[in-house]
Amino acid sequence: MFDLQTFHPATLVLLAALNPAVIVVAFVMGLKADQWQKLIVAALAASLAGFLLLYFVIYVGAIHASSIGGEAGIVALQMVFGLAWAAAGYGLAKAMRRQH
Repeated sequence: MFDLQTFHPATLVLLAALNPAVIVVAFVMGLKADQWQKLIVAALAASLAGFLLLYFVIYVGAIHASSIGGEAGIVALQMVFGLAWAAAGYGLAKAMRRQH
């Protein structure tokens, strides 16, 4: 079982970077965005979706959370990674539109 500690930077970065909800939500919203400003909204939505998935995984017992304290870090890091994934989706969509 995975243990989520109070503040362990490597664990927080790993969870934020590999959260499938962040990746999927941000990339899909980035693909659908028609303006770069919408990438910020996509990053926020992806971060919140990732936090809900993490909360559910902790709730069912797949990850053990020893204490509270890393939640703000998770949300902030997921926003950063979400922005990167949204930008990737936006760039891909823009390149595909240019080809047609």
